[in-house]
Amino acid sequence: MTQWALQDAKNRFSAVVDAALGGEPQTVTRRGIPAVVVLAVDDYQSLRRAETASAPTFVEHLLAIPKDGPDEVFERSSVELRDVEW
Repeated sequence: MTQWALQDAKNRFSAVVDAALGGEPQTVTRRGIPAVVVLAVDDYQSLRRAETASAPTFVEHLLAIPKDGPDEVFERSSVELRDVEW
């Protein structure tokens, strides 16, 4: 991945974009520390799809909640109810 200092990236933004469109993500640094990555929209969308595909669905998330089993009983906290006026 090519690195650009922020000022150089500003001065040569077309080159940064062209390189990203060519399939090579471009890192822009601020004070020598990587700050952002410029990449093509297709690459970004591909990453987002992969992230979404690997994320559990809401149902999978609920089913992953620990349950009591034959060898293990999960301790539940006791909650004291309070009076509510209607």
